[in-house]
Amino acid sequence: MSSQAHIVRVDPASGISGGEVSVDFADLSPESAKTLSVKFDDSSAHLTAVTHKRALVLAPRLDAGGNCEVSVDYGDETKPVGRPLSFVAGRKLAGGIHPVTSPAFDPSDDSLFVTRSGSRGEHVPVSLFRISADGEVSEFSGDIVNPTSIAFDKAGRMFVTSRLEGTVYRVTPLKEVVEFASDLGVATGLAFNRDGEMFVGDRSGTIYRVNEIGEARAWATLEPSVSAYHLAFGPDDFLYVTGPTVCGFDEVTRFNQEGEPSVFFRGLGRPQGLAFDQDANLYVAASIRGRRGIVRISPDGGNAEIVVAGMNLVGLAFSANGEMIVATNDSVYSLPLGIHGSLLD
Repeated sequence: MSSQAHIVRVDPASGISGGEVSVDFADLSPESAKTLSVKFDDSSAHLTAVTHKRALVLAPRLDAGGNCEVSVDYGDETKPVGRPLSFVAGRKLAGGIHPVTSPAFDPSDDSLFVTRSGSRGEHVPVSLFRISADGEVSEFSGDIVNPTSIAFDKAGRMFVTSRLEGTVYRVTPLKEVVEFASDLGVATGLAFNRDGEMFVGDRSGTIYRVNEIGEARAWATLEPSVSAYHLAFGPDDFLYVTGPTVCGFDEVTRFNQEGEPSVFFRGLGRPQGLAFDQDANLYVAASIRGRRGIVRISPDGGNAEIVVAGMNLVGLAFSANGEMIVATNDSVYSLPLGIHGSLLD
């Protein structure tokens, strides 16, 4: 047994409960690996695979979130072996909801809006929730069936798509729901460009451009998606779109101002919600090389890596104070990563 065994890397260095994390070692004997234990602070992680060089573990539940220490011990050792490394754990903000894409921040007060979308045609009593800046969760509206994407325009007005009705609704601060645009197919993704123009993704193959009075026209076409189109404008004012297909090796498509498509990045599994940081990196809820979480893609599309570990992720958003909000198909988490979003988000 080596008394010098220690962790050399935790990859990724952040995640939510249940996310798969790789813990790499140095100087660990094969015999020691048989009795290895990995802890996040005082919580033991479930090991899914172990060698004398690496362990794949599932991040345990850490209610407080924030920075914690990853350490290892083995055999009869009563204290961690070697120097622990840091890991940023997500703090759950809300559970028992059902978002299907990214949540959105209200620019007026930094409150977060998230949907309970429900199954197709299901009219749930409350379909929109508001999470205040201090973490208080409140019911906001139940007037939209199958709410999907949320976005705020330059004036701070909130808009929500209904994939069942093919409609975009404007939701007022007084919780009034007003139809804004209709006949948009299976309306899912929603985004505004730098000039404040609205774009809506019909997952059956069309992206619509909608003017200020709600008149829509087909702007671009794309391969149909099995679940949704997710839209975000980049700092280059190009529209970036993900839409999971059945192939399992999907791409991020980029559209220029004329609606002409090109492949920005290929090789993601079931890519969903996306957002940009202020350095033009693109973050996507997806899997890559067999690992699931939030994937960061460089501005030139040349490099991609998992930066947040998590299962069943559907989207993300960045807060004004640098937190990353990630949404699963059931819950919303906050991770203090110090990343600030693009002004277009």
